[in-house]
Amino acid sequence: MKDENIMGNIFSVGTSGLAAAQIGITTTGHNIANAATPGYNRQVVVQTSGGGQAGGNGFLGSGTDVAAINRVYDTYTAGRVNASQTSKTGFDTYVDQVSQINNLLADAKTGLAPAIQDFFNNVQGLSANPGGAAQRQTLLSSGQSLAARFQSIDGQLSDISEGVNKQITSTVGTINSYAQQIATLNDAIQKATANANGAQPNDLLDQRDAIVTALSKEVKVTVNDQPGIGYDVTIGNGQPIVIGNTTFTLQTAASPTDTSKLEVAYKNGATVSLLPESAITGGTLGGLFDFRTNSLDPARNELGRVALGIATTVNDQSRLGLDQTGAAGQNFFTVTGPVVTPNTGNTGSGVIGATISSVSALTASDYSVAYSTGPANYKITRLSDNFVSNSATLPVTQDGITFAALSGTPAGGDNYLVRPTVSAGAGINVALSDKTQIAAAAPIVTGSAATNGGVGKISAGSVNASYLATPLTGTVTLAYNSTTGKIDSVPTGTTGLPQTYTSGSNITFGGISFTITGNLVNGDQFTVGKNTSGVGDGRNAIALASLQTANTLDNGTSTFAGAFAQLVTNVGNKTREVTANAAAEGSLLSSVTAIQQSQSGVNLDEEAANLLRYQQAYQASGKVLQIAGTLFDVLLTLGR
Repeated sequence: MKDENIMGNIFSVGTSGLAAAQIGITTTGHNIANAATPGYNRQVVVQTSGGGQAGGNGFLGSGTDVAAINRVYDTYTAGRVNASQTSKTGFDTYVDQVSQINNLLADAKTGLAPAIQDFFNNVQGLSANPGGAAQRQTLLSSGQSLAARFQSIDGQLSDISEGVNKQITSTVGTINSYAQQIATLNDAIQKATANANGAQPNDLLDQRDAIVTALSKEVKVTVNDQPGIGYDVTIGNGQPIVIGNTTFTLQTAASPTDTSKLEVAYKNGATVSLLPESAITGGTLGGLFDFRTNSLDPARNELGRVALGIATTVNDQSRLGLDQTGAAGQNFFTVTGPVVTPNTGNTGSGVIGATISSVSALTASDYSVAYSTGPANYKITRLSDNFVSNSATLPVTQDGITFAALSGTPAGGDNYLVRPTVSAGAGINVALSDKTQIAAAAPIVTGSAATNGGVGKISAGSVNASYLATPLTGTVTLAYNSTTGKIDSVPTGTTGLPQTYTSGSNITFGGISFTITGNLVNGDQFTVGKNTSGVGDGRNAIALASLQTANTLDNGTSTFAGAFAQLVTNVGNKTREVTANAAAEGSLLSSVTAIQQSQSGVNLDEEAANLLRYQQAYQASGKVLQIAGTLFDVLLTLGR
């Protein structure tokens, strides 16, 4: 190889080393400058040998080439981080929301339990002094306070529901914004790659991945990297929101069966379709839907169930009494019944109704009633557990609710949402306007004839709901027949009589129940008559007070206070559960983030070492050029 060629090769080697060191220093400095930049992945210089040139003494190296500047990025680890971020944000959102309900219901002063206790304490006070004006007014006021407490709690739950709607709207807007940014970056990355002969624009890639991570906080997403196109991003059951540089928009829409709730709709051109809540999981959006479905709606329904239970049973007992003027008892409370909403997409004219037939059998669930043209026309689904019952016709009773077809004709595919208890908390009020209307007295009086020869005694007696169908208009006289051992009416003919007499056993007829005790002799008489005065009689108030400890709800297994306490417990347990899940997911996120940072993050100590290495390489390459120049000068001198 000629001397001049060797000299040119030395210059080429030195120049390539100098250029490579410059690129290394620049890349290292870029890493250091972005050490604290969120989403930045460190970059490394990939050098290759420039190859050799054949000569008489073998192949002589030609220096180095910078093949690429790569970012250190692991797709699998990044996917784990995003998945964990999605899960944690969903739990965090749930915790933020359910904590509001937990604090509201569990408060010892502003919760419902103290108001229930106060109301029944005042019922007991009235039973001890049924004629007391102060006791009557206090009971009326405590009833109003109880109703107000129901309304207040329901109102706050309604406010939380409205807040959820606003957050859904905001989150959908954020998702759309991120989708547009990803599509824009997809386009920019493809153009930049094409202009750089296939070299990757690392910083643009980092920006896109950072936005995907931010998007994963809003909703669970699936990302597919399509060569030559960019990221395809889908949500739900595979609905794409980004394909290359094209975006598809999400929007909010009112639920077709409950316009107070916002759902998420997917827009594809002119077509807009609702996405099922079950398809939207994770992130802020999934957490909001999960909270609304599994905590907010059940809590509001359960609150309404307790309101219905108290109002209905108090009203039933109140109607069995007499007020202070001697008039028949009235409903103490007014309360709102089931809400039935037809789907806005129904095409038929059918109108479905629902009424409460048994508060004891009520659940806190909502129901779907769907009509088909098959043999079992009506399908009723209990939405809390998806239990399904079918009926060819309506009315039909299930869980204490009677579903009825009121008018019109439904079309196949029509469906209705039935919410038996949702509005009861907001709709409960005191129906009475005057303290004298409180029915503290019983509607019947009993007595025994002064001429009786035996020692039998008759109890004060009580009535049940069937008494209201045929109330007494006068007095029924009963007589004991020692020959038959039975008690019959005088004259005979009263429905339900005669009955065999056993001391202390119940005697019932016409919805009236009482006992006679003691030894009777033939002809002993007793009377059961209509009570004409409600003054000083507290028998019905005693019956009202007993409702506090009666197992009225949950098919006769729970008291009012017990049912509400179970609601508080359920919400408290759910709060602790999601809080624990959020903490666990936070630990997992920290772990996988640490792994990602160990792979892709900037280590300043490492970069400082790289900087020193590249500096030395730069200086050494400069020395090579300096020596090459000296040698060249020597050659020129020798050639003269």
